[in-house]
Amino acid sequence: MWVKRISAGWADAGALASYVLLAAWIVRDLVPDPARRLLYNQDDNGFFLAMMAHGERVVFHGDSPLFTTRLNFPDGVNLMANTSMLAVSIPLAPVTHLYGPGLTLVLLIVLGLAGTAAAWWWLLSRHLVDSRPAAWIGGLWAGFAPGFVAHANGQPNFTAGFVVPFIVWQVIRLREPGRTWRGGALLGILIAVQVFVNEEFLLLLAIALALVAVGFVFSWRQCLPGLLVAAGVAVVLLAYPLHFQFFGRGHYSGVPFRVDQYATPLGSIAAYPRRSLAGSEALARQVTGGSLTEDAMFWGPGICLMVIVSVALLWRSMAARALAFAGFVLLVMSFGSELRATRTRTLGPAPLGWTEHVPLLDLVTTPRFALATTTIAGVLLALAADRARQLPRPGRGAFWAGMALALVPMFPQPLPTSMTRPVPAFFAQQMWRPYLKEGQSVVMVPLPAMITGRDSMRIAAVGNLAFPTPRGYFLGPVDPPRDNTGTWFGEPRYTVTLIEQIRTTGVAPILGADEHRAIRADLNYWRAGIVVLLPRWNKRTQVRSVLTEVLGPPIQVGDVEVWPLNT
Repeated sequence: MWVKRISAGWADAGALASYVLLAAWIVRDLVPDPARRLLYNQDDNGFFLAMMAHGERVVFHGDSPLFTTRLNFPDGVNLMANTSMLAVSIPLAPVTHLYGPGLTLVLLIVLGLAGTAAAWWWLLSRHLVDSRPAAWIGGLWAGFAPGFVAHANGQPNFTAGFVVPFIVWQVIRLREPGRTWRGGALLGILIAVQVFVNEEFLLLLAIALALVAVGFVFSWRQCLPGLLVAAGVAVVLLAYPLHFQFFGRGHYSGVPFRVDQYATPLGSIAAYPRRSLAGSEALARQVTGGSLTEDAMFWGPGICLMVIVSVALLWRSMAARALAFAGFVLLVMSFGSELRATRTRTLGPAPLGWTEHVPLLDLVTTPRFALATTTIAGVLLALAADRARQLPRPGRGAFWAGMALALVPMFPQPLPTSMTRPVPAFFAQQMWRPYLKEGQSVVMVPLPAMITGRDSMRIAAVGNLAFPTPRGYFLGPVDPPRDNTGTWFGEPRYTVTLIEQIRTTGVAPILGADEHRAIRADLNYWRAGIVVLLPRWNKRTQVRSVLTEVLGPPIQVGDVEVWPLNT
């Protein structure tokens, strides 16, 4: 017995080490300077830096976990209605406090990818398969499939699926006698934890399990009492956070984009991922034309073939058939409202396009359904690899040769990064502190925002949100309470519109007394203690002239120009 335990321990250590090394390889280029190196999706990069910084403020400054006014001051941001990842940012708060959110973000990606793979390894190796190599393959695909690596380019919440295998296992165990109360309570706790990691994953998991139920895998009558207990525990734990998310300050309705904007094209299913040994950036752009972070499929021809082989090999298993059914339905849901061969070539209406109009599903970006299909494929690959041991030697050899030929071309390249400017010394050395009174904000120009205010958003985030700042990149209501439609931007203000006008036209308009009053009214609304003009950005000179006209000449403090408003 002890020999088996030692052997299992070494297998666990080897699997975990391989997953961690692969995750470290993927973040290789981000590690040297995570505060200055930006991921492909720079806006989401800045947002998640801010979310990690918020976790530090919750632990070390007593801030509310569900709401912050450090961004979008004074209106604030409903963090339950955004992807705040509190179940990750709070435990990692000491790292953020000591080393900054950049390093925390690196750890998040590594823990997300490797932790998800390791969690599936545990479930597969302990409870679903006897073969360690089979479990390793399943964990590898469930943690490092192209869709998850693609999301690591700016949306690390979709790499963090490490709670999901434990939820799945607790659901399965509810069939066992005596598991109703203890198992149901544990399942409810895991559901609550998953909400604070990634709510969207939880919804995808619920859909997948419901589809599996259609395949009659479980005796749901046996599971029902435990599921009711789990629901009760989850409701108790989540009642206030979810009420705040949907009805609290800063809540919104809908999303400011078409959910099938990056729907899965048919051509992306068997294509190689662009950032892989066999991948092609040009081909991937031709197929999807979209963001790298939304490349949800790109399985390559080999894995597509091996999944088909796996289903055929497992066809006598009702569980495998139900998993295949669920994965296929979720894949079709990821097509959105129209079948597309490529992003620009439409073939006709998709069979499950109507699901986009179902409440809750209408908030899910459609390619994310394919991520659930990918996870199911990992389980099928593991089950088939385990079953392959029963094949004659030629069949067994052919199966593993096919698996190797399918996986090797998919080996991922490190995440692409770009170097940005260092944080101005004015902020890095906290020169702003003498100019700011309690309850006041720092108005950076350009204001923090998506695309146009990336530097400002990053400056606020890497400083651990030490000061309140207006605006930001987040999801919130357009103009509450009159219009609670979701938007990436805060409530419209004259000064914001003026700066954007100057940025796009390159012309500083002539301002009258009304315009002067409008700018000062905005600064009063933002409770500005200081206005800071950041160095080296487009149309800076024109904006400086407008601010000087309204506020007088600035003073040079370190490497920025400043308008103190408390003197």
